[in-house]
Amino acid sequence: MENDNHPPKYRISDMVEDDKPRERLASFGPAALSNSELIAILIRVGVKGESAIQVGNRLLKKYNGLRGLYRAPFSELQNEHGLGLAKSAQLKAAIELGRRLTLESPHDRPSIGSPKEAADLVLYEMSILEQEEFRVMLLDRRNKVMETNTLYIGSVSSSQVRISEVFKEAVRKNSSSVILFHNHPTGDPTPSADDISVTRAIIQAGKILDIEVLDHIIIGAGVFTSMKEKGLSFGS
Repeated sequence: MENDNHPPKYRISDMVEDDKPRERLASFGPAALSNSELIAILIRVGVKGESAIQVGNRLLKKYNGLRGLYRAPFSELQNEHGLGLAKSAQLKAAIELGRRLTLESPHDRPSIGSPKEAADLVLYEMSILEQEEFRVMLLDRRNKVMETNTLYIGSVSSSQVRISEVFKEAVRKNSSSVILFHNHPTGDPTPSADDISVTRAIIQAGKILDIEVLDHIIIGAGVFTSMKEKGLSFGS
C-alpha cells in the first residue's frame, strides 16, 4: 500500500522516449534543448503533479528567465517547491559556470571582425547586470582583443564620463582602437540621447589621439544594438 507521506516522484525516465531531455541532448546536442529541458536535466525529478520540465517552466516564468534565476537569492530559490538545497546549488553552479565560460580567455586572443563578435564576448555577463556599467575593450592593430576594462558603474551620462579615463589604458597599452560597451538594465538596448552625445565626444577625442573608436555597443536583455550599424554618432 502506498504511503501518503511519500508522494510519487515524476522522473525523466518516466517520460515518453522522444520527450526525454537527456536522450535528446545525447542525440542532438545541448543547443537543441529548451531552457526548461536543461533545468530538468539538472534537477532530475519533479514533484507530484509536475514533471521536472514543468518545474523548470514554472521557475523560468516566475523569475523571468535565466537572468532572474541568476539574480535570485539562494535562500529564496531553495524554498521553491521541487528544489531544496541540493538542486538549488546545482542550478546556481550551472548558471555560474556558463557566466565564467564567457570570461575565459582562449589561448589565442579573439579577433573582432563584426559587432556581433564583440558583443558575444560580453553579452552573457552584461545582460544580467542590475546596474549600468561602461566598459572599454582595447584592440591591437589586427583587431585582436588586448583587454576589457570597466570604467563606470551606475548611470552613464555625458556629464559623468571623463574622456581622459576612456583612453587612459588605451594610450598606456598602445592600443590602436577601442570598442565601447554599456548595458541598459531595463533590457531595451535602444541608445538614448546621452548615449549618442557621449559616443560623439569620445569619437572626436579618439581622432586627436589617433585611437579609432570602432563601435559603441549597447547591451540589453540578451540582445544588443551597434551604434555604428545604426549610424548613430559614426556618420561622416
